[in-house]
Amino acid sequence: VQLVESGGGSVRAGGSLNLTCTVSEATVKSIYTAWFRQGADTGHEGVAVIDRDGNMYYADPMKGRVTISQDNAKNTLNLQMLNLNPEDTGTYYCAADYGPMNPKYLFRATMWSFWGQGTQVTVSS
Repeated sequence: VQLVESGGGSVRAGGSLNLTCTVSEATVKSIYTAWFRQGADTGHEGVAVIDRDGNMYYADPMKGRVTISQDNAKNTLNLQMLNLNPEDTGTYYCAADYGPMNPKYLFRATMWSFWGQGTQVTVSS
């Protein structure tokens, strides 16, 4: 599976961004897909997941401010981010796995087999 992220950039606090992950070598709806992020002093932190059944899971740090979705026609994974704050600054990664995956461990980065190169998000105060 090949993953390429896009859509990162710089915004002020309270702003929004939409990230896109273009998936190739697999059909997006047939795999598990996720967004993770990594700050300057943190490891990979889970943001959101869509499983093969279309169920969505959100991790606490950004729950309520992000929406994960798939575009089957374009074969992409998307992340809409609202009301961003400086603590959201970091590199955002798309991840994928064929599964099956235990929902209990979806936000563990080590459980995911495929990763994109990341896209930078910078939020200024």
